[in-house]
Amino acid sequence: MIQIVDLRGQDLSALPDIPRADVSVPDVLTQVEPIIADVAIRGAAAVRDWSQRLDGTSHEALRVAEQDLDEALAAIDPEVRDALSLAIERVRAVHADHLPTPTTTTVVPGGVVTQRWEPIERVGLYVPGGRAVYPSSVIMNVVPAQIAGVASIAVVSPPQPDNGGLPSPLVLAACRLLGVDEVYAVGGAQAVAMLAYGLDDPGITVPPVDLITGPGNVYVTAAKRLVLGRVGIDAEAGPTEIMILADETADARHVAADLISQAEHDTLAASVLVTPSVELIPAVVAELEEQVARTKHDERIRAALAGHQSGIYLVDDLEVALKLANRYGAEHLEVHTQDSRGLAARITNAGAVFVGAWSPVSLGDYAAGSNHVLPTGGTSAHSSGLGVVTFLRRIQVIEYDDAALAGISTAVQTLAAAEDLPAHAAAMRARDV
Repeated sequence: MIQIVDLRGQDLSALPDIPRADVSVPDVLTQVEPIIADVAIRGAAAVRDWSQRLDGTSHEALRVAEQDLDEALAAIDPEVRDALSLAIERVRAVHADHLPTPTTTTVVPGGVVTQRWEPIERVGLYVPGGRAVYPSSVIMNVVPAQIAGVASIAVVSPPQPDNGGLPSPLVLAACRLLGVDEVYAVGGAQAVAMLAYGLDDPGITVPPVDLITGPGNVYVTAAKRLVLGRVGIDAEAGPTEIMILADETADARHVAADLISQAEHDTLAASVLVTPSVELIPAVVAELEEQVARTKHDERIRAALAGHQSGIYLVDDLEVALKLANRYGAEHLEVHTQDSRGLAARITNAGAVFVGAWSPVSLGDYAAGSNHVLPTGGTSAHSSGLGVVTFLRRIQVIEYDDAALAGISTAVQTLAAAEDLPAHAAAMRARDV
């Protein structure tokens, strides 16, 4: 079901890279480019045409009526509504603590530099709706945007043939719970294009956004790449990943269950276990066989676990495991070891770290309070997960008086001359007193 790779006895500098799923955004750019161009030119008609062609349905109005949002919330299972409300509460509590504050530095008397934070004015939030629907993604995108102070939020999610061309009722209910009333029944590359270029058609006006966030499939990712520059994007999301570092103290049931939980997303999902414990491996393999057989999406899970992007890696010790983990930079990294907290503190490259047996990725996916929109494909080496600062811009404010400027004028003119920019120096001399 899952490959087992023995890396014991290898030189640390010669350790191989753990492979990832074969997903290439450039391979689909030529398919996505015509969609972007068509929406930019033909507007709403192109959005409807591509939705019908690619999703098998289209919502004629495109925008979801407030009555539909109200009805979706009214019809939701009370237990699901309570769970969503609890998740919103926890995510809001955690993200509220991430709101940065302005800083003011007095460089010299009379010379002050302030850094302040301003919210992005308008954002478009993409909520997937393919093999599964994700009301949790509504929460993870909307809550930090609201805390940041974004004034205009538009949510897009694919139309569902079995819901009259509207997005999933769960997605609509989550939007209503969060007070978001600008929701569009549009998915895929056409949704990204609509957000980036806006619509100004008879019957519908959609102002273009400044930033697009949220995960999607490879076509959505390609579309985000193509509109980057016209708008900002959060990241290019790839297939989901989990890496687990475990020693002999780990519970094989927990490890197997967590590997399966991520494999459930997609046949390209990566489920990776790294361990120095020879005894743990057969126990985990046995648990995988037993648990997958009882799981609803067993075919999808088996395909993901059997893919070359998944595997169990046997290493000499936890030091090697740590090196592999920091090189891999997993979207989700779990630590199941005797000193889970101590090892987790040494992780420098991961989207999110889950410490100990009682902090599974599933918790973070829904209601830990953390955000589940995380960097994939090793991009955690230079990027962070979605958060409040994603929806903020830093603005520097410089204020010097005449005395403070006089004190630095000679140095500025010297540097301007060194860079052969004499007008810069002249601008300083114009203020000589």
